[in-house]
Amino acid sequence: MTWTIDDIPDQTGRTVVVTGANGGLGLESTRALAGAAAHVVMAARNQEKAEAARRDVLATHPGASLAIVPLDLGSLESVAGAARVILADHDRIDVLMLNAGVMAMPEGRTVDGFETQLGVNVLGHWALLSRLLPAVVAAPGARVVTLSSIAQHQGRRIDPADPHRAGRYDPWTQYGTTKLAMRHLAQGLQARFAAAGIDALAVPAHPGYTNSDLQSTTAHAGGGGRLGRFYDRLADLVGMSVPRGALSQLRAATDPHARPGVIYGPLFTVSGPPVAKPLVRPGSAEAIRRLWEVAERETGLAVEPGAVIPHR
Repeated sequence: MTWTIDDIPDQTGRTVVVTGANGGLGLESTRALAGAAAHVVMAARNQEKAEAARRDVLATHPGASLAIVPLDLGSLESVAGAARVILADHDRIDVLMLNAGVMAMPEGRTVDGFETQLGVNVLGHWALLSRLLPAVVAAPGARVVTLSSIAQHQGRRIDPADPHRAGRYDPWTQYGTTKLAMRHLAQGLQARFAAAGIDALAVPAHPGYTNSDLQSTTAHAGGGGRLGRFYDRLADLVGMSVPRGALSQLRAATDPHARPGVIYGPLFTVSGPPVAKPLVRPGSAEAIRRLWEVAERETGLAVEPGAVIPHR
């Protein structure tokens, strides 16, 4: 049942794109995948932190193949620019790890007018996925990994009439809603892969309770109020280390036996080795339909794998 980075198969010749690769779970995922000989594209907003992260990985794995691409998920223009750079250098993407995110932020808006958590956690990733989908489809056995959270259980289906929760915003409920949406993104994408006969998997994962910089960033930004500060302190006391927390998304990305219809997470929900668990929560078909409706409307971009299958 125990699974560690030593179980990651050789990734030689494979290209991996990791969002939020400059810290936390994204950095540890980058380190592990680069250590398994993957070429890793580190997509990150803060370029100073990204360069420091690149040096950190190289200190561990001097021969690592790494590239840094600027990406601000809170800007559709930045997402488009990042996708252009990635596609110019890579005609196939074997793993797209949609890792970056913010948690329980005070109510705000992205440059495109989206509620911040929805804009960064979901719509920015949707736009990136849409633009990179041709390269994903071109890679046999490709994986798309979406990052959910145990907070999904306090989330709600996205409301097409008010996805940004204007006038009724609660930071924790909205965070849970975005993490539930990322699970639904994997489910909906997997159904479309299967319907189009595409050899690819979309797999959600969650890190349980991990003492990552997400907790401290939330607390320092004033997000989540007293709960934000409480969870930050609690993570220091009982949270898993970041390398252990990253194992769930790494297993989702690389396990040869991964299958659809599961979510990878710690055995004991908040901690433990990464295992595949069945997806639970009724009504997801309607929730997935709502997610596709809102994301297409808000971004103007589609996620339909069957439409980007290359002509042979």
